Amino acid sequence: MEFATLAQYFEKLEKTSSRLALIAMLSELFRLVESPDEIEKVCYLVQGRVAPFFEALEIGMAEKTVARSIAIAYNTNPEHVLTLDATLGDMGLVAEQVSKEAGNVSNVLHVDDIVQGLKTIAQTSGKGTVEKRIALLADLLGHVDSLSAKYVVRIPLGNLRLGIGDPTILDALATAKFNNTKNRKLLEGAYNKTSDLGLIARTLWQQSGEEDALRAVEQLDIQVGKPIRSELAERLPDAEAVIKKMGAVDVQYKYDGFRTQIHKDGHHVSIFSRNLENMSHMFPEIIEGTRKQVQADSVILDAEALAYNPVSEEFLPFQETTRRRRKHNIEEMAKQMPLKAFVFDILYKDGASLIDKPMVERMKILEETIKTDDILMPTSNHVVSDAKTLSLLFDEAISKGLEGVVVKKLDSPYEAGARNFNWVKLKRHSAGALHDTIDCVLLGYIFGRGKRAALGAGALLVGVYDPKQDMFVTVTKIGTGLTDEEWRGIKERTKRLEVDHKPARVSSLIKPSVWLEPEIVIEVLADEITRSPIHTAGKVGDEPGYALRFPRLIAFREKDKKPTDATTVEELIEMYQSQGKK
Repeated sequence: MEFATLAQYFEKLEKTSSRLALIAMLSELFRLVESPDEIEKVCYLVQGRVAPFFEALEIGMAEKTVARSIAIAYNTNPEHVLTLDATLGDMGLVAEQVSKEAGNVSNVLHVDDIVQGLKTIAQTSGKGTVEKRIALLADLLGHVDSLSAKYVVRIPLGNLRLGIGDPTILDALATAKFNNTKNRKLLEGAYNKTSDLGLIARTLWQQSGEEDALRAVEQLDIQVGKPIRSELAERLPDAEAVIKKMGAVDVQYKYDGFRTQIHKDGHHVSIFSRNLENMSHMFPEIIEGTRKQVQADSVILDAEALAYNPVSEEFLPFQETTRRRRKHNIEEMAKQMPLKAFVFDILYKDGASLIDKPMVERMKILEETIKTDDILMPTSNHVVSDAKTLSLLFDEAISKGLEGVVVKKLDSPYEAGARNFNWVKLKRHSAGALHDTIDCVLLGYIFGRGKRAALGAGALLVGVYDPKQDMFVTVTKIGTGLTDEEWRGIKERTKRLEVDHKPARVSSLIKPSVWLEPEIVIEVLADEITRSPIHTAGKVGDEPGYALRFPRLIAFREKDKKPTDATTVEELIEMYQSQGKK
């Protein structure tokens, strides 16, 4: 496939404001691709990548270096490029315009050429890396048409702006291969185990018959080195509700740190975030601890990593822990702020998947696998069957400065990517009727009046996630919880996410001053959840939706949570129904 053809589809997808139209258009694109190798690459490019998220293949070019590439490619100066960027707010649009100004004549480059070119940029290292990358990107841009240049530039900047979620890609793959979306669930199961949409597409395209394709995807299983999508916990309001719904449970402390998945294959150790990002280089002490403490050739562990102050002997809050997400001075920071990894599950050991084994059996295997030391620490767990004991354990967790507890069904398997009542979290009560904070997604902002207008933003339009529709639905507007400096920073933080129309995966009756691609996750505290005719969370027909009353922004969480990890509509409704109950 010529990359120019793919760019034309990207342009149509970017301008689409209907999710159903996105699926139809994507499936049409996928049907044009014949080879398994090419469909894999097209899937990654639709995600704004050249490889799966977990591969440490970040192009990561800064805007100023990309501006220099554009200037070289089209024989202009970087100042002109940066001036245009200040006006247009999108380096992709700048590349498109400067290419037109130059009257650039393109060669015929295929998808494979672009992917290979971008991979070469990502793999360039050593002395003079920046200059080499600038030259390589300039060379690519010099060989493509102006529309293709727009998207070639956006990929190294990590901002493709198509607004397409993984469930939408899975729907489109199912439609392209089977002419309907009914097999989406099976594809999703394979994705939860492999975290690799390109692999799923390649597997489908390698088979001519539908039955063979389904069977091949069904056989995809977990493997060391490819992160499994994390199992997530539901909410219940109190210990009584937990015991009533779940019976006897295993109780573990809930830590507020980095969700980390640790993969060991011989001496090689990889660490992945909940967002599927490879963070191995950031946490040298956990790598060393895994090599020393894990008594197995190959293993996959689910853990929570927390910063620890060795002087005061206390665990630090999440905002402190986030300081360990860095590319430079890692060894020095590890000494100042060492991490402990509290391991709470084992998913694989010595060639065998353990995810279908009952939770209590996995706990026994975990205990046998980790040698006691002070880096990897198996989380303490207790089996309880009465609300009073559960309440005491919860209070003990709070007294240690922890978030609360997670309770798990004793016979439950590990359901990758699932959020259900096999796991339930009990967190400390906030002031007001709600028992927990809510993870929301920024959908836009409103300029505001007076002093707020001068700050650039006066209120944030935020939503939650509706996984059934793969949509982000509004739940509140937030006008408190930020300092003046933070309000000023909103525009800078979001400028690369601004779009000129409502994104296809956003449902809103409110029109903000500026629409944003749903990318940034924030933690919100509110007094209660109410019914609202103006918000779309849980809104059906003429029935009112659900909204947050007196919301306050607590923290930005985009570093450790994807938009689809936000609180779901179903969770929100359950919280509404349980609020105020003791």
